[in-house]
Amino acid sequence: MYRPFDLTGKVALVTGGNGGIGLGMAEALAQAGADLVIWGTNDEKNTAAGKVLARYGKRVASRKVNVANEAEVVEGMEAAISLMGRIDCVIANAGIGGASPLPELTTELFHKVHAVNEDGVFWTFREASKHMIARAKDGEAGGSLVAIASTAGLEGAARNVAYGASKGAVLSMVRAIAVELARYGIRANSIAPGWIATDMTQRAQDDDKFNDRVIGRVPMRRWGEPEDFGGIAVYLASDASKFHTGDTFVIDGGYIVF
Repeated sequence: MYRPFDLTGKVALVTGGNGGIGLGMAEALAQAGADLVIWGTNDEKNTAAGKVLARYGKRVASRKVNVANEAEVVEGMEAAISLMGRIDCVIANAGIGGASPLPELTTELFHKVHAVNEDGVFWTFREASKHMIARAKDGEAGGSLVAIASTAGLEGAARNVAYGASKGAVLSMVRAIAVELARYGIRANSIAPGWIATDMTQRAQDDDKFNDRVIGRVPMRRWGEPEDFGGIAVYLASDASKFHTGDTFVIDGGYIVF
């Protein structure tokens, strides 16, 4: 029987896993059999997400972690490994926007966006890699690192200098990690979402002009939804992707190719 998508016995950690795309992926991972650790900066949302995930009968832990804080990431990863015994897949999903016209873009905002979207991914993957490499040296190679980038890192978008730059950096970072860690059986891939209906895009969702001019250009003719990322999350966390690394998966309803 072909069962590579079965995640029973695997543990996945999802940053920003208490809502939006992160929670959509976490739900799919739990349904596929994985135990979950979710990080978020809002205790109430962490608790609510934990209750949703617990419905699937798997072990679930949540922790308040700001990925823009190196110490919190280091401590959070140590705590996750100690609690769960292992981490097999890490999805670095936490991110913020930061739209601003270039002439008005402050250095403070530029650095704030990069601290979460770029530094946060770096610290999260660095700490996870230590655990995965040590495990490989003990004879158990494997592991999956997944970064949520954006189509903003692949194409130009007005008012998105800080955001686009941070996501472009993530795309390059993942390719470098994929090459470096392949010898340990560790894969590294990125996902580039298009226009997805989350809290981050709420203002655009409520804008009729935006929906007409931008979403009207999406070949699928709709906003993406968090659950649209469940399948790719399960694939990348599973043994089905054990020879797939260094790739970028564009999930945007066809927008970027139209």
